[in-house]
Amino acid sequence: MGSTILTEQQLRNLLTLDLEAVRCVEEAFRTLATKKVVMPPILRLDIFEHRGEVDVKTAYVPGLDGFAIKISPGFFGNPEIGLASTNGLMVLLSSKTGLVQSLLLDNGYLTDIRTAAAGAVAAKYLARKDSSVAAVFGAGMQARLQLQALMLVRPIREARIWARDNSKAEKTARELSEQLRIDVIACKGREEAVAGAHVIITTTSADRPVLEARWLEPGQHITAMGSDAEHKNEVEPQAIARAHLYVADSLAQTRRLGELHHAIGTGVVAADQSFPELGQIVAGGVAGRTDNNQVTIADLTGTGIQDTAIANLAFARALDAKAGTKIE
Repeated sequence: MGSTILTEQQLRNLLTLDLEAVRCVEEAFRTLATKKVVMPPILRLDIFEHRGEVDVKTAYVPGLDGFAIKISPGFFGNPEIGLASTNGLMVLLSSKTGLVQSLLLDNGYLTDIRTAAAGAVAAKYLARKDSSVAAVFGAGMQARLQLQALMLVRPIREARIWARDNSKAEKTARELSEQLRIDVIACKGREEAVAGAHVIITTTSADRPVLEARWLEPGQHITAMGSDAEHKNEVEPQAIARAHLYVADSLAQTRRLGELHHAIGTGVVAADQSFPELGQIVAGGVAGRTDNNQVTIADLTGTGIQDTAIANLAFARALDAKAGTKIE
């Protein structure tokens, strides 16, 4: 049968952050809510002395030819030595035989795309339709991609960037202004960035809240996507309790390691309190935003089904384009 090896550059040529990628991840959320998806808990390895973490995610989706197993390292001291903080790869295996269909040597590119696309899906269902001002916490790759993805689903005309290193925020703001052709400015203060924003996106690896509940205004939507480990925490727990609508990508997962995990840990939310998942809203079983004055929060910790979905899309495009290196 053989397998196909695909490099990062080949995958970049095959798949970009566009509406089709957003629809792919949107369908993954729908499927998680409506089909018997097999998605085990994340396997996690921490290497504290090097600020490193490795996640292994997977999911089997009935009806898809392949399922992905993703190895995703994040070593957050890497930029100090001139290396990217994230990399990794995916293996796509046949759902019928278990044979390897493709080795996707993406260096984290597919994860970047599917994570940004998930942010767009959250905004599509939870942010005001007239949202035009965005605030982004963080100045790395995901900060850039989240804003780009948001613009696919909402009419953003202005954005603010905040980062601990203001020089990085200024550089990112300049480059995004040129790339996206909107006004993007760097803010030295977090509250300054949040004031008047319709959508707030947190993309940091913070271990204590960078977004405070008292700053939130009626009608704002928050997409928190940095807290993908137990020790990470970007949003003050009180914000979860005060929000009109809190939505998880996977409730079992956010109870264990997302922003909800910290809200439960501090006692502002009951451990058994029920919340909707984004897939239920996408599938129409639960309402999303119903009022322009609601404060909504999407807690995105990243799920294996998103990896399986994006890997299948990339492999299908590779087959159509006859891309990659075949090995027997």
